[in-house]
Amino acid sequence: MAVAVGGLLMFLFLGFILVVALALIFIYNRLVVLRQRINNAWAQIDVQLKRRYDLIPNLVETVKGYAAHEKEVFEKVTQARAQAINASGVGEQSKAENMLTSTLKSLFAVAEAYPELKANENFMMLQEELSGVEGKIAYARQFYNDTVMKYQTMIQSFPTNLVAPAFGFNPQEYFEIEEKSREPVKVKF
Repeated sequence: MAVAVGGLLMFLFLGFILVVALALIFIYNRLVVLRQRINNAWAQIDVQLKRRYDLIPNLVETVKGYAAHEKEVFEKVTQARAQAINASGVGEQSKAENMLTSTLKSLFAVAEAYPELKANENFMMLQEELSGVEGKIAYARQFYNDTVMKYQTMIQSFPTNLVAPAFGFNPQEYFEIEEKSREPVKVKF
């Protein structure tokens, strides 16, 4: 009888160890999937940002043809584009993109003062294409932030919060827009 009870306890202990091991495997794999989704979402943002960077020089050149005396605006856009291209990490990229968005608003505000520029087919095409890219960036940013939220929730929830740090699953940054980027641009002539 003592042997049977000992065997039963050993069986229960091994069952418990198996359940814990399976739970750890499940948690680890779920965290890996979420981290890979974050990496994929960031890669999608990066693709759209590169498309945006490629459009900006053409847009600046088109506006320059009509508003050559707005040199300061062109320099700011070019400088902001360079900073955005060279940014690394989500936080730095977010700051650079907010600055670039602000300078692009200034560029479009300058364009508003030139009716013949607004009617230019090339400018209209570039503006429309940039608008489409901006929409794709917004969607990619939303997907990225949603994925980061799921990941953050997972690593902060019990029992995952006990396992995640041990395997190097650390919090990720959101790709955020500054409040001032949401305001309309103020341009003075």
